[in-house]
Amino acid sequence: MKKYSIGVDFGTLSGRALLVEVATGRELASAVYEYPHGVLDEALPCGKKLGHDWALQHPRDYVEVLEHTIPAVLRESGADPADVVGIGTDFTACTMVPVKANGTPLCLLPEFEENPHAWVKLWKHHAAQPQANRLNEIAAARGEPWLGNYGGKISSEWAIPKLWQVLEEAPEVYQAMDRWIEAADWIVWQLTGQESRNSCTAGYKELWNKRAGYPAPDFFKALDPRMEHVVEEKLGTVITPLGSRAGGLCPAMAAKLGLPVGTPVAVGNVDAHVCVPAVGIDGPGKMLAIIGTSTCHMMMGREELQVPGMCGVVEDGIMPGFFGYEAGQSCVGDHFAWVIDTCVPASYWEEARSLGMNIHAYLRAKAEKQKPGEHGLLALDWWNGNRSILVDVDLTGMLLGMTLQTKPEDIYRALIEATAYGTRVLVENYRAHGLPVEEFYASGGIAFKDPMAMQIYADVLNMPIKIAGTLQGPALGSAIFGAVAAGGKAGGYDSVFDAARSMGKVKDEVYQPSAENAAVYGQLYQEYKRLHDYFGCGENDVMKRLKALKLRQSGQGR
Repeated sequence: MKKYSIGVDFGTLSGRALLVEVATGRELASAVYEYPHGVLDEALPCGKKLGHDWALQHPRDYVEVLEHTIPAVLRESGADPADVVGIGTDFTACTMVPVKANGTPLCLLPEFEENPHAWVKLWKHHAAQPQANRLNEIAAARGEPWLGNYGGKISSEWAIPKLWQVLEEAPEVYQAMDRWIEAADWIVWQLTGQESRNSCTAGYKELWNKRAGYPAPDFFKALDPRMEHVVEEKLGTVITPLGSRAGGLCPAMAAKLGLPVGTPVAVGNVDAHVCVPAVGIDGPGKMLAIIGTSTCHMMMGREELQVPGMCGVVEDGIMPGFFGYEAGQSCVGDHFAWVIDTCVPASYWEEARSLGMNIHAYLRAKAEKQKPGEHGLLALDWWNGNRSILVDVDLTGMLLGMTLQTKPEDIYRALIEATAYGTRVLVENYRAHGLPVEEFYASGGIAFKDPMAMQIYADVLNMPIKIAGTLQGPALGSAIFGAVAAGGKAGGYDSVFDAARSMGKVKDEVYQPSAENAAVYGQLYQEYKRLHDYFGCGENDVMKRLKALKLRQSGQGR
């Protein structure tokens, strides 16, 4: 009798459920639900304006994803709910929810619904940069040994800077919350009725270490005396390994989803990290880039190395028995959307419609005719700051070389190339610090749908690129962990490695680098690296000065 697993992937703008055959990884049905509230980056639903660099979400949207998509995939597939052996979930991170002891988000309480700090802080909420700066200064001055495990800097995207911002700007919210919890764990709480905390987000986003635990209370006290016992008071100390069973589906949620009570639910996971087994990676030396709105770069190693500028290294942080390494770029697909939204004239839209093409395909068709360097442009891919290796959200984007002859397709291609150069920086940084990158894999919508972009990446990296065998890498990865949570006796797997070998997949097609193109891109990359270091490493902080002036003049100065 066939058994199935469901993976649910919570992205930046929508959530997706995927129903998968456990024995083969065959995808039977999927369903997507767009978040009704999207990203709240200008105002709350009540109309209250938000400050610069804010990014919030509505927690009810996440529950509605479950209620809409899981019944939909059951209907579409015709699968017997009794044959669903497990559920796995993944989430954007670090996305944080302030909640009461029963799991109720503070923003759903009348007394806090107009307080921005009571809402979900999305991963790309960057308004805690001042707190991140001070945290890094204090940690460095104290010689905190764990700081090197995060590349020497903690990002403003991570849990503690965001929580410190709440304490400083809305102490009433800080005092009212019983838990400051990752959305990855909160959604599992909604499914099971039990609070749990996964080792992935705790390790990468909350400063937890499998061997050393959290930083000592005196470090948090050095940040603010009110945070001395923040771990016990707000975070929680029980951390559960990836692949574990968080609990069974609770009766209330089972009734809404149409699944049996007690269906095993895996502990939460992160959208990027869960993709690794989805492409069948089971060892070190293989980098996976999950390319979407942003890009996360995942790989595993046999030892713990402190690599400057990485997002983090966590033991068992991706798969058991290996040290998982994370780096990333904050803006990738968002770049390309920016070009569409701001740089494309009406004549392009009209011609694309007449040809029956969407505007992205139309621009690609124009851009892919160009040779490397033909458009004369060079860009820095920092439209949303730099996540790795500079770890600085106050850096901004740049286009160099524009003339009166520059066309939208030139900008479009230049930004694709810039994201490829940014990835090469990460690869070379790892190699320089003892972590070899021997193979390169790509996942996500851009990797799956955009041959031009993938060929550019292959040429810039001068490496073959293998492509995930599914458009839904995170959802498939979550389904894999759902099967592991079920266990072999229930029709799942006892090991994520066994599950990955059976359920993970890559395309037969491999993008091979062109020696001619790689040579040109090698020259352009050197120019990119000079600009990267000049504007990003302190020689000229003009980007930061411009941003500070912008904030002061708009009345949002920090």
